[in-house]
Amino acid sequence: MFVNSDNYINYLKLWLITLFSLIILMVAVGGLTRLTDSGLSITAWELFSGILPPLNSNEWNTYFSEYKKIPEYQNINFGMSLNEFKVIFYWEYAHRFLARIVGLFSLLPLIFFTLKFRYNKSYTNKYYLIFLLICLQGFIGWYMVSSGLIENNDVSHFRLSIHLSLALFLLSLIFWYLLDLYKIRKYKIKIPNFLLLLILSLIILQIVFGAFLSGLDGGLIYNSWPDMNGGFFPSDVDIKDYFSQQLFYNPSIVQLLHRTTAYILLFFIIILNYLFIKKKLILSNILFFDVAILIQIFLGVITLLSGVEIKYASLHQLGSIFVLTSFLLILHKNFNQRL
Repeated sequence: MFVNSDNYINYLKLWLITLFSLIILMVAVGGLTRLTDSGLSITAWELFSGILPPLNSNEWNTYFSEYKKIPEYQNINFGMSLNEFKVIFYWEYAHRFLARIVGLFSLLPLIFFTLKFRYNKSYTNKYYLIFLLICLQGFIGWYMVSSGLIENNDVSHFRLSIHLSLALFLLSLIFWYLLDLYKIRKYKIKIPNFLLLLILSLIILQIVFGAFLSGLDGGLIYNSWPDMNGGFFPSDVDIKDYFSQQLFYNPSIVQLLHRTTAYILLFFIIILNYLFIKKKLILSNILFFDVAILIQIFLGVITLLSGVEIKYASLHQLGSIFVLTSFLLILHKNFNQRL
């Protein structure tokens, strides 16, 4: 049975681009859900129910009554009105609604590809990995929310970082698949893999520290740059705190780590630029990455100076996608294997 390979590849490209865009939108809404402290407004994991928002006063009162049972309401939002609750509810509802759309859109086209193109020589089952990771992301999302329902006023910043990191890994995987499909030309002269993997590791570490900082509300302190209210180190931290088991629970230390990692990353990016010039590689690739880094630094600084104003904080989170994908383009061109 003959099936046009070009149709299969074109459908794949369209599917992956659309899915990539949907996940970016979901990350943006998820970030705003976190920044508006809306993530705990729905206290149940409604896997199949909850597709529609509350449609009458009884349903609204049921959701609101459940929210009143958790520490966030009792310790922070006590006395909140129903209308105020509706605002945070709709942010979390939008995030979950998008998650359902992403889940369906990750599965249904795969079933179509399997039924229509399974005899095509280009067909592969590897794209089902995307669907499995999206299912895992849904589970981790609830695992994160559940950490703020019993004893804590907020979700665990560790679980928050896992949730965000997996979303960015999904985006990276989809982007890598797209680069494979578009057959991006490889570099003839290679850059040392050690340097590229080191920079990638620093980018990932920086994203993790950023998620920690968001989860701990650590951007609300030391709102100055390049110093931390007059010094390089935070003034409310003792030396022994850097060796404590509570190291990653201290927002001042996490902010210092986030800043320091950025400086180290910038140092190795300068070395990478030098190698691009020395080896006479395509400068537009590194310039694209450089622009992403400079924009991200600017957004990070202005987010800090503004006291984590929501519009800047949201753009700063989305900037991490720009940084990551622009670097993956360089990594892909230097990497010989297809995934």
